[in-house]
Amino acid sequence: MPAAPWRIRDVTVLPEYRLAVSFMDGTTGIVDCASILTASDPGIYAPLKDPEFFGRVRLELGALTWPNGADLDPAWLYDNLRDGQSWSIPF
Repeated sequence: MPAAPWRIRDVTVLPEYRLAVSFMDGTTGIVDCASILTASDPGIYAPLKDPEFFGRVRLELGALTWPNGADLDPAWLYDNLRDGQSWSIPF
C-alpha cells in the first residue's frame, strides 16, 4: 500500500526556526516555527525555543517529532503548505 501523500519524507532545519519539508507526493514547503519564541504558553513546545533542541527534529512515521514528544501533524502541515510555499505555525 503506498504511503499517504501527506506523510513527510524529508526535513531540513533552516535558520530562524524554519523547516524545509518534502511530502510523499512531491509537495514541498517551508514551515516557519519562529512564533514559538513569542508564545505566551507554548506547553510541550517550550523546549523548541532552544535552537539546539529545535534542530533535533526527526521524522517518525512521516511526522515531525522532537525528543520530548512534541510533534506536528503532517496532514495539518500538508493542508497549509499545499497552496503555498511557506506557512507560519500559530503557537
